[in-house]
Amino acid sequence: MRLFRPGFIACCLYPEAIFRIKTTEKLLCLTFDDGPNPDSTPQLLDILDQHQIKAVFFCDGRAAEKYPDLINQISSKGHIIGNHSYNHLNGWKTSTEKYVDDIDKAAALTSGSLFRPPYGRLRFEQYRKLKKKYKIVFWDLMPYDFDDSFGAENSLKILKSKIRPGSVIVLHDNPNSVAIKILEEFLTFAVKEGYRLGIKF
Repeated sequence: MRLFRPGFIACCLYPEAIFRIKTTEKLLCLTFDDGPNPDSTPQLLDILDQHQIKAVFFCDGRAAEKYPDLINQISSKGHIIGNHSYNHLNGWKTSTEKYVDDIDKAAALTSGSLFRPPYGRLRFEQYRKLKKKYKIVFWDLMPYDFDDSFGAENSLKILKSKIRPGSVIVLHDNPNSVAIKILEEFLTFAVKEGYRLGIKF
């Protein structure tokens, strides 16, 4: 069984983290994880440009270090850069000290204020320490765009049927994701349904 939204327990464990924007307006926040990547980032930026939509790119520190020009390109187009850690560590399997050090290492390359846990896996002690310096952002809707076995059609179907006012949507900025295939159609659909896409943390 796939969980497209975080469970109730996660929301209770991390009360100061962002899962969904508190609004009754038809507002969506679009986010991308794991980039930048020369094979996917420019294409995503082009589609967003065409629709005049801004997003948050939660970037991997290693990729940011390898492709600083892409980081500059994301920023220059008015999008926000977030911190997705340096080594994409699983918080459940990593000591708090090592985990926090890894995120701090990525801060100089990505963001020192906005963080999304890789895999959405974060132990409470890690959360307790990180929330002192970072705004921690999870998501409201995950369409499994990174899973080849799920398929682009199913990912698009989830987005179209599950969005709601305030949804924080997570897609992935890498060539193995179907995000590039479905983004154009999803944005057209969302706008037609009266949604605005922007950044409102």
